[in-house]
Amino acid sequence: MIHALSKEGPNIMSWLEAVCLCDENVAEALSDALMDAGALSVSVEDADAGGSAEQPIFGEPGAAVGRVWQRNRVLALLPGASDPSAVVAAAAGACGIAPPPYEARIVADQDWVRQTQSQFDPIRVSARLWIVPTWHRAPDPQAIVIRLDPGLAFGTGSHPTTRLCLRWLDSVSLAGCSLLDYGCGSGILAIAAARLGASPVRAADIDPQAAIATRDNALANDCAVQVVDLEHAAGIKADVVMANILTNPLKVLAPALVGHLAKGGRLSLSGILEEQEAEVIAVYAPMIRLQRFGLDEGWTCLTGILDA
Repeated sequence: MIHALSKEGPNIMSWLEAVCLCDENVAEALSDALMDAGALSVSVEDADAGGSAEQPIFGEPGAAVGRVWQRNRVLALLPGASDPSAVVAAAAGACGIAPPPYEARIVADQDWVRQTQSQFDPIRVSARLWIVPTWHRAPDPQAIVIRLDPGLAFGTGSHPTTRLCLRWLDSVSLAGCSLLDYGCGSGILAIAAARLGASPVRAADIDPQAAIATRDNALANDCAVQVVDLEHAAGIKADVVMANILTNPLKVLAPALVGHLAKGGRLSLSGILEEQEAEVIAVYAPMIRLQRFGLDEGWTCLTGILDA
């Protein structure tokens, strides 16, 4: 997670990175102190990531979740002329602790655009559905391709919850079905639905950036997606309603989401951790019977059909 970033980035050809190890009691204080001591940016990672002791941390509004791990790796990006030992010592002193073990390494200048792009490869969602960044060729010329680049709005196809929703869309017949993507993010679900035959397709989000991203992405994919304001979406009825958000909002929004369904319509919900599945099903039970469609990396997708 990015802890902080200075307003003015580095303007030299190389930088230094000081990587400190510390426990959860001082990780955030040390991060702040490193920024005050001259770091250009600071990030915090699980020091046990990739091993048996790795600690997945999930959170959502209203949930009490720790912000750091038991053992943390604090990475501070420094100007190339810095003295890492002096910066780390100053930060530790400000926190009232002894300087933690650290490693200093050179971060060479590089083509940061290409470096970022290299992290996003085409994603095969199902037998015929691919998510492909604009700088890549489509791996399968026969596939249904969604062109999507990472941006400010959530949803590139790489997260398990998004993959689950896309797989569900590809598993049902959408021809001639109206669809509402509630909390659209990047618009990826609405675009996929349109490419798979749904019409009309509407997308709604409370975030203005999501509305902009959805319009731009729909245009780039030559898809007809109508972006609507959530405040003016109350009267919309659809054959399919999708919401890939989080458990607490899904529970609060249950009457509204079911209320958008036409009789016999299908509801698809994701953003739900496996251990939260039962409580979501229970909240929706008086209105619609939900069942699990799929499970991916501890996240589930629930679906149901509204009685006609």
